[in-house]
Amino acid sequence: MIKKYIYTAILVCGATAASAQINTESGYFLDNFLYRYQMNPAMGNTENFVGFPGLGNTSFGTQGTLHMSKLIYPLNGKTVLFTNPDLPDNQVKKFGNSNKLGANLRENIITVGFKALGGYNTVSISAVANSQVGAPGSLFNMLRDGVKNDTYDIRNLMVYANSYAEIALNHSRDIKQVPGLRVGATFKFLVGMASAYGKFKKAEMTLGQDSWDIVSEGDIYLSGKGLDWETDYNDEAHRHYVSGIKSDGFSVPNGYGAAFDLGATYDWRDFRFSLAIIDLGGIAWTKTKKASTNGEQNFQTSDYIFEVNGDNDTWDDMKNKISALYQLQPQDGNFKRSTMQGTTMNIGVEYILPYYRALTFGLLNSTRMCGGYTSTEFRLSANVQPVKYVSASANLVMGTYGVGFGWLLNVTSGKGFNLFLGMDRVPGKLSKQYIPLNSNVNVNLGINFPF
Repeated sequence: MIKKYIYTAILVCGATAASAQINTESGYFLDNFLYRYQMNPAMGNTENFVGFPGLGNTSFGTQGTLHMSKLIYPLNGKTVLFTNPDLPDNQVKKFGNSNKLGANLRENIITVGFKALGGYNTVSISAVANSQVGAPGSLFNMLRDGVKNDTYDIRNLMVYANSYAEIALNHSRDIKQVPGLRVGATFKFLVGMASAYGKFKKAEMTLGQDSWDIVSEGDIYLSGKGLDWETDYNDEAHRHYVSGIKSDGFSVPNGYGAAFDLGATYDWRDFRFSLAIIDLGGIAWTKTKKASTNGEQNFQTSDYIFEVNGDNDTWDDMKNKISALYQLQPQDGNFKRSTMQGTTMNIGVEYILPYYRALTFGLLNSTRMCGGYTSTEFRLSANVQPVKYVSASANLVMGTYGVGFGWLLNVTSGKGFNLFLGMDRVPGKLSKQYIPLNSNVNVNLGINFPF
């Protein structure tokens, strides 16, 4: 999977908030949504519950500023890539300086919630996977133009991917000395499975009279037992370079770490204020491989004539040429490497209608702080629970990745059964192959058993 995402990054993609939060934010203001504690550990439940193994709470999402509507187009009854030479230039949308795209998955394998120790507690085991890539607009222009221009500056290509298991212990309680105040904390023990990170600071191509002059600089790290670099030899540069990743008996664990969630809520009249800091911590990875240009490298080659038409052989050739462009050389030995989780701050305020307390309105700001992958969004929600067994939320979201719409439907029998289904971002228009043309899509579902 890492190999797939790195190749995708090199060819067509962009970067996003690393390890983006995918915790069903459409349910943040629903009192009977069982997994609110993942977004604010102070939010407990009124009922004990156990999640359906593997399906208690599953979230999958993609997000970014690079949308499929920029990459694929209808042409003569077919769907073609933006590189197709028969596609008129005035129909191809322009790429920005920084193009972003990522995919994230969280699956609660086992979850149990119960009242004890003077408050509410949850114990859960989850699997999490994140993958983000980023590319400058000049890379896409090069793929589209071929050799129309004489200089391409392809700096700041970035790749990030990781996967890990999470064992979480949560406790929340009311503070009797301060009426209306509730606090909570979650401790997470993290078991690393695999991780990759790369940033290419420089890759400048200048077309000379009969060859390309190349300047490149970058590093990439790969963490995982049994994972190593595939290499090819560049005859013109007279050295080996990294062309891919190979697996030889991949196994886990590949690192350990810890993280904390801290949160509080405060009720004042018809308002509820909330604040939380999520994923404060990181993972120390073992068995890390490194590939590097060893500083800035300069060489010449006549190997860069791009003719992309969607043919598999042509795309493989393109992948090999761009891999060779960066000239990453495998480094001897294993390296130590630590990664931060990417801390999220959630700030919310909810207003409860005094004459119909089943209806509330909420505003949530979520900011993911992760260096160059930082993102923020605001979510305005209308939340209703007309009867004890049904609640729903509809919300408008806007932020780093544009404007969207989300919803969540939560159905419960009280004690016995609970089902929720929703989308933090609705996909919108689809292609003929049912591919969302907008990259911002999120799906959430879960089956649980209150008791």
